[in-house]
Amino acid sequence: MSQPATRTSRLRHGESSTRASSTGLTRAATVTSAGADEAELPADRFLDRELSWLAFNERVLELAEDETQPLLERVRFLAIFASNLDEFFMVRVAGLKRRIATGLAVTAASGLEPREVLDAISERAHELTARHARVFTESVRPALAQQNITLVRWHDLSDAEQARLHAFFRQNVFPVLTPLAVDPAHPFPYISGLSLNLAVVVQNPTSGKEHFARVKVPPLLPRFVEVDTTGRGARFVPLEEIIAVHLDQLFPGMTVLQHHTFRVTRNEDLEVEEDDAENLLQALEKELLRRRFGPPVRLELAADAESRVRDLLVRELGVHDKEVYDLPEPLDLRGLNDVADLERNDLHYPKFVPRTHRQLTEGRETAKPSDVFAAIRQRDILLHHPYDSFSTSVQAFLEQAADDPQVLAIKQTLYRTSGDSPIIDALIDAAESGKQVLALVEIKARFDEQANITWARKLEQAGVHVVYGIVGLKTHAKLSLVVRQEAGRLRRYCHVGTGNYNPKTARLYEDLGLLTCDDDVGEDLAKLFNQLSGYAPKTTYRRLLVAPHYLRNGLIDHIEREVDHHRAGRPAAVRLKFNSLVDEAIIDALYRASRAGVPVDISVRGICALRPGVPGLSETIRVRSVLGRFLEHSRVFWFANGGDPLAYIGSADMMHRNLDRRVEALVRLTDPELIATAGELVALAVDDRTSSWHLGPDGVWTRHAVDEDGKPLRDLQQHLIDLNRGQPATRRLT
Repeated sequence: MSQPATRTSRLRHGESSTRASSTGLTRAATVTSAGADEAELPADRFLDRELSWLAFNERVLELAEDETQPLLERVRFLAIFASNLDEFFMVRVAGLKRRIATGLAVTAASGLEPREVLDAISERAHELTARHARVFTESVRPALAQQNITLVRWHDLSDAEQARLHAFFRQNVFPVLTPLAVDPAHPFPYISGLSLNLAVVVQNPTSGKEHFARVKVPPLLPRFVEVDTTGRGARFVPLEEIIAVHLDQLFPGMTVLQHHTFRVTRNEDLEVEEDDAENLLQALEKELLRRRFGPPVRLELAADAESRVRDLLVRELGVHDKEVYDLPEPLDLRGLNDVADLERNDLHYPKFVPRTHRQLTEGRETAKPSDVFAAIRQRDILLHHPYDSFSTSVQAFLEQAADDPQVLAIKQTLYRTSGDSPIIDALIDAAESGKQVLALVEIKARFDEQANITWARKLEQAGVHVVYGIVGLKTHAKLSLVVRQEAGRLRRYCHVGTGNYNPKTARLYEDLGLLTCDDDVGEDLAKLFNQLSGYAPKTTYRRLLVAPHYLRNGLIDHIEREVDHHRAGRPAAVRLKFNSLVDEAIIDALYRASRAGVPVDISVRGICALRPGVPGLSETIRVRSVLGRFLEHSRVFWFANGGDPLAYIGSADMMHRNLDRRVEALVRLTDPELIATAGELVALAVDDRTSSWHLGPDGVWTRHAVDEDGKPLRDLQQHLIDLNRGQPATRRLT
């Protein structure tokens, strides 16, 4: 491949490829730089996004296989793998099938036809689910038994234990069971998505006729019932095993011939026609009801099920053979979370308690935050969760704002929050004390829709102004704005983050957040909130990059500037960290930068459609993935910028949905120390001395956990924990 000729005119910061609509935020068309560059890029330069996602879940499975991980954490990773795969089928596979059925499916950027993608997904998913089952049955389950944690069958129980479970069944299980027969008078019952079921074959002893019935395993009862806890041990029986033993009580007078577990996954993605909906809440609630009845996309069935039972389920559910997954029992290993929750400190990661950021303690060794507003006035604060406590930083920021009589207004985005959210409570307290409070609630946050509807109504009842953003766009930006009266002027205090305002997930998700009272950021957030709650067709920003109107073009512009710096002999480099990289325009910009010789380092947790290390295309690009006890969730965009580095943090991943169909915001850091910290975080993640997965040009991820001498490489998250405990004055990462 020859070096590209002259580059086309640069997309400058703040320019857009689409004309602004009346709202100022439109669904932007995918931007690609025109000219000879694209013509010279190879057609097979993109990896398939769906297969890349399956590769991500394979990395989760590799953590479950890793015997150096604490045992109950391996159990947790097995449950996470199962939960991840469920959502993948409910959304991605279901969406692909729907598009194929309606004739709307198009060739993927990877070059694969829709049915080729579906076939490839099926092949990989069958391989991974079989491997997942083997890891549990052949590795994790025996290891648990060695620690006196066992999943037992009914016949393994003592008479006394069986007696206790007989009583448990009578009191807690039998009253909620509803056996459903299948015959000419009873059509095949509806099987709800993700429910665990028993397919039962019974026989009338008088006529000899056999019948099929279905018994649903109650989803609100424990998946694995703890029989007894003796000393440091624990014994569990699968709930379906207890039900199976008592099937004669559900079918009195009949002979139970056989029973097998099965599970159905359905299309549970939402389709809300917002433009036609008079009331978005009502439209979404109706769609949530319809979600339960989406078409099946996967059938999981006990491997020992007889062929006639299998054939009946396949026929009645309308699934194809490729959509059937024959697996050893127990099915639905999400329930292993119950086992992973056991209080065995010796089998978990060492306990970790987040610390209050040093700038919020006034130098004191205390967990109690100081005056957050006074601390922000001193200088910008870059928070790094979960290492920096969320409750003594972001939560304290909003709670102090709610209680402060000098605070006049609070504006807040809410995408996902916890069930007993102190953030919601703070907003309600602020409204009840007479403050102007605006909450932008994204009620279309996938699988949190019902919870967000509930919170929206609770907020409205307390006097909070609740809005739902812009029709056709999800509001994914993580923003908080507090307006405070100070010495004859109004000062704006801001928080811009990469993660949700959720105190529970903030203990498990790695995220960044900026606390600042910079006037430019304050003005930008005020403009953006006005745009989201009202009409502001010609909004421009000073320190924000906002999707869908400016963000993609702004990042491409910065990438292309690195090419200019490199050609001029100035320092040039790109360091990126996010969850997913799919957007073709961003990827092509990175390819062009690599062809020009610019070093590009990428830390990605999940999907990556870019091929690194391809001669003549991406030789200077490295892609790494870090997975561990915390979910890597922050987004960082760092550029060497000719020796004057700049960096952004924010909510956006590099996917079409983030750049075209969501309101996202990145904020530019200005404090040199914070810029350096952001850049060092990415550098540390991609460093060859850090344990991670490396992506090859063929799309294969390879784990690098030990050095040439077999010694463990640096665990990034443990390194940051140790760093946090030391609280160095500069908080440098390396």
